[in-house]
Formats: sequence, C-alpha cells, structure tokens
Amino acid sequence: MALHFLVETSTDAAVGGVVSLTGAEAKHAAVVRRLRVGEPVTIGDGAGVWLEGQAEDVSPQRVDVRISARTERPASHPRIALVQALAKGDRDELAVQAACELGVDEIVPWQAARSVSRWEGPKAVKGRERWATIVREAAKQAHRAWVPEVSAPVTTAQLAQRAGEQRMLLLDPTAPQRLTALEPDGRDLVLVVGPEGGISDEELTRLVDAGAERVLLGDTVLRTSTAGPAAIAVLSGILGRW
Repeated sequence: MALHFLVETSTDAAVGGVVSLTGAEAKHAAVVRRLRVGEPVTIGDGAGVWLEGQAEDVSPQRVDVRISARTERPASHPRIALVQALAKGDRDELAVQAACELGVDEIVPWQAARSVSRWEGPKAVKGRERWATIVREAAKQAHRAWVPEVSAPVTTAQLAQRAGEQRMLLLDPTAPQRLTALEPDGRDLVLVVGPEGGISDEELTRLVDAGAERVLLGDTVLRTSTAGPAAIAVLSGILGRW
C-alpha cells in the first residue's frame, strides 16, 4: 500500500501537477517513513480530496509528488459523532485515537459530572489541540479522506440542546434496548460515552428528557477508552459502512 500524507490546506492540484510536502510532513516522509524517489504516494487534504502520485524529489525539507490521479470522496452520511467524556490518564485519548481509525466523523469532548479530568481555561484550549493532533495522525495512519472535526468542549446543558436536534445514543449498561437492534432513520448519530464512573442519573434523566435514547452495547461493562470505539464499529456495520 502506498504511503499516505496530509497537506495542511485544500489543494487544487490536477493530474500532471506537483504537490509539495514541507515542514513536519516532509521530514516525517523522508526521515521516519524513508520515502524514496519513484515510490507511490497518496495525499489528502482531510476534506475529501484524494491524490495519487509518485515521489519525484525527497528531502527532509521538501517532498515533491507528481500527481497521476485525483478524486473527491464524499463525506459519510449519516454522520457519526462521538461525545467522549473526559477521563483520567490517557484513556480518553485512546478512545479518540481508536474512534478516528474506525471512522467517526466528529469528536466532542464532554465535561461530565463524574469526569476526574477537568478542562478549564487554557487547559481546555490545549486539550482540544492535543485531541486534534491525535485525530490527524490517526486519520493519516488509517488513510482517511476526511479528518474528523474536534469540536469545542461541551457541558451537559449543551448536550441536551443537541439531543433535540440529532439522534443521540447514550451508552448505558442498564438500557433495555441493544445497540445492535438500532434501526437507522437517516438522522446523524451522536454517541455519548461517560467517564470511568459512568453517566450520572441526573445526566441520564436530563438527556433522555431532551430526546436522547439509552442503548446497551453488551452484557459486559467496557472501559471508557474502549466503549466508544466498540460502539462505532457496531454502528458502522448497521449503516453499511463495513
């Protein structure tokens, strides 16, 4: 399989043209991936543009790729958004990475009542930037044409508002309905995963009252780092993505 790289901005490169990788991406291609002249390469802009070509010139400062094919891949519909509660250690980051590899379209950090980690002030900005970096690298590794958006952190009140606009699914080990029995209705899906201690009763009530649905993933209780990715895999099968 050809090595895959990302450019920072959208590109209008046509077949026969040259796209240049610079900065960290060029260094990664030349030094880490050991790209050589003549090797096949794919390049994306993270917003659907997909380029195929061959490396013409390779250095840690600049990599030139001659384009042989260009396609524009449509975004997935319906979309899957993961609302991931902030968790201690790197558990939320593991969830974000795996969710991106498995095809999620948006990631939303959630300051849940039982979240041990707290994003406040400058920490919220740095946290979002960190998640965006993880998502970008995971999307590149997975050869995704679309890089998921990392939205601003939300409160439970903001989630409740979103529950009235999209189809929200709350992973709940006591839910009566299994996720595998879900019947798509064309609406975008918003999957909500709680922190280590789970979603509180107050949060469940508020979100359900706003229109969210409680769903059961399985008979065992998964960690917050694995619950979201596992549910995304199930939804990908239901939606026919896999």
